Amino acid sequence: MTPNYPQCIELPLPFRHIAPMRTTKIPSVAAATALLTIGLSLLFAPPSSPAQTPEALKAFEQYVRAAEAQVQSAQDLSATKNFLTIDALPEAMRTQTYAQLKQGQTVIERARALPTCPAPPGALIHDWTSTVFVPNVSLAQTLAALQDYDRDADYYRPQVVNSKLLAKSDHHYQVFLRLKQKHIITVVLDTEYEIQYTPVDPTHATSQSHSTRIAEVENADSSEEHIHIPGDDHGFLWRLNSYWRFHEVDGGVYIQCNAISLTRNVPPSLNWIIAPFVENIPRDSLRFTLTATREALLKKFTSPQTTGAGKSPKSNSE
Repeated sequence: MTPNYPQCIELPLPFRHIAPMRTTKIPSVAAATALLTIGLSLLFAPPSSPAQTPEALKAFEQYVRAAEAQVQSAQDLSATKNFLTIDALPEAMRTQTYAQLKQGQTVIERARALPTCPAPPGALIHDWTSTVFVPNVSLAQTLAALQDYDRDADYYRPQVVNSKLLAKSDHHYQVFLRLKQKHIITVVLDTEYEIQYTPVDPTHATSQSHSTRIAEVENADSSEEHIHIPGDDHGFLWRLNSYWRFHEVDGGVYIQCNAISLTRNVPPSLNWIIAPFVENIPRDSLRFTLTATREALLKKFTSPQTTGAGKSPKSNSE
C-alpha cells in the first residue's frame, strides 16, 4: 500500500536541537547531477573489505545506551506530562503541533545531540522521531494491527516486500522483514528484529525493536539472488532500533516512533553533496512508516463496514 502523504511538518530550530548543515553553492544543475552521480558511484561501489567495524558498532551501542537512558521507565511514563516528544515543546508550539496532528499531518523531528557520544568511525548515526494521530481507533485496535506482523507487507508496501512472524511469547515478538528502498538506486535488505511491547496503563503503551540481523540482497527475486554476509556489504543499513509510544486520547491514538540507525559514512571530499542524500533516506523512511501506519489503521478500523456511523472510541482527556 502506497500512502498519499499528508503535509509533513518538520519542527524548526531550535526545537530540532541540531545545527543546520552548511552547503556550497553549485554552479549548475548539470554539474550537481554529475557530482552526485560520481559520489554515488563511489559510495555504492562494491566494497573491497568489510566496512562495518567493531569501533563503529561500539559507538552505536554507546549512543543507544545514552539515548535509552534519557527515557523514563515504563512505570513512570503515564504520570509524566512529556509522554510524547512534542509535549516538551513551548505551550504555543505544542498547541499548534497537536492541532496539525489532528488535521492529519505528520510531525518529524531530528533528535537532540548527545555530546558525550563519539562519532562512529566510518559510519553515520541517524536519529529521527515522528508522530501521527489516528482518529476513531483505540489503543487495543492499534496494538493488534501493529502486532499482526504477517500483514506488514500489505501495510507498508512498497518499502516492505515480505514479512513474517518468526516467534511470539507474551509481549515479545521475533519478526522477519524484507525491505526495499529506491533512491536513484534500489536496495533490498533481509532484516530480523526482537520486539518487546510494554503495556503501561489502559491508555498508554510502549514498544522497543532492535535489529538482530541485516543482510543486503543483490539481484533480489531473480535466479541470481545473492545475500551478503552482514558487514561485507555496501553499508546501506547496519543497525536499526525503533522506540514506539502510543497514547489513546482525544478520540483516537497518538503514535510516536523514534528510529535510530547506523549506516556507512560518505567520502569526506563529497560529504557536502552526498550527505544530504544519505541523511534524507532515514527521515523519509520514518515519515513513510508513520503515514502508512495511520492509513492502514484508518482503512482497517474506521470504514463504514467496521464502525457503522464512524463511532469514535472513548475519548480520554489528560
